[in-house]
Amino acid sequence: MSQYRAAVIGLGWMGMLYDLASRIPDRFEVDDIKRPTPTLDIHRKFYHHEHPGDSGLPTSYAEACWDRPEVRLVAGADRDENRLRVFSERYGVQQLYTDAVEMLSQEQPDIVAICTNTKHRSDLTCLAVEYGAKGILTEKPMAHTLAEADRMVQSCAAANVPLCCGSITTTHPSFAQARKLVQDGRIGEIVSIEAGGPFAQHQNWSYFLDSPPLWVVGTGDTPRRESGSSEFTGTGMLVTADGLTVHFRHGAPGIRLSGSSGEMVFNYQSGWELWQDMETPDGQQRVKIPWPKPQFASPYGAVYCLADVLDCLAGELDQPKNSGRRVALALEVEIALKQSSAQKGARINLPLADRSLGLHYDWFR
Repeated sequence: MSQYRAAVIGLGWMGMLYDLASRIPDRFEVDDIKRPTPTLDIHRKFYHHEHPGDSGLPTSYAEACWDRPEVRLVAGADRDENRLRVFSERYGVQQLYTDAVEMLSQEQPDIVAICTNTKHRSDLTCLAVEYGAKGILTEKPMAHTLAEADRMVQSCAAANVPLCCGSITTTHPSFAQARKLVQDGRIGEIVSIEAGGPFAQHQNWSYFLDSPPLWVVGTGDTPRRESGSSEFTGTGMLVTADGLTVHFRHGAPGIRLSGSSGEMVFNYQSGWELWQDMETPDGQQRVKIPWPKPQFASPYGAVYCLADVLDCLAGELDQPKNSGRRVALALEVEIALKQSSAQKGARINLPLADRSLGLHYDWFR
């Protein structure tokens, strides 16, 4: 079994805190050194019997790295020394840094989880590659601008480093099952995909594209909200180079894959449903078929991101399900939809020439 040395940068909610406490709403600035931290249970254990059907799967990247036998958690970095102390007490790690760059240069970990705020994510990803990282996990959103996302994808691709950008539902093994069913022709030829929005932070739809986006049209976007977010809020349509249409509309499920002879639908609450056209005593009808395991079950967490990266390193997966390439693609589509809406629904061709374009996110991102 290969042994990988892992480090976590940013010991906030996804870095560590979610597995030690409940979320608190206190506001902070992303550059604050000391941020609100609740009372933490550093000895917390996960007991499946206490949460039947909702077994308390570890959420954070620190816990995910600590839990895998082929991974040794060796270092952590955060500007808040209190969080470093908690990290050390929880995981028995002694290599603690208030400077992430120093940690990367000194420790040169094999696997790096980057759980900082968004504005530093691109630089730290590229530095991790420079210092020899073999696999990288980041929290979402991936980056603010297309240029930042390009740097991340290109740097990792050049060094053959798998990059997973965010613990979202797409990382769950049931999505790999869904893609396999599509490839096996269980619902015929895919004729359209539907989702509630492009959501570059949580884009289930890009996992099912086999051809690059060609153009988009969008409408109904709103100005930047008080929360800080300028993410696309309207509806729209994407057409890929091979002619597939992806519809983004309010009220749609997490994803709907419509085929020539069936359909698959994913909702967070109910998981996956599979429908196939079959001959019945009343003629051909679309019939609901039991979903082949694994079925989606919440909660989901960083354990699946890490599993994908390790599978890539073992040669069992070509890229993480929520790879940097797929997230960067979704970011570009979302920005293009905003441009289209601002131009009264004009067609916007892809790729976008201006790579300085980007999105703002909620204040805590």
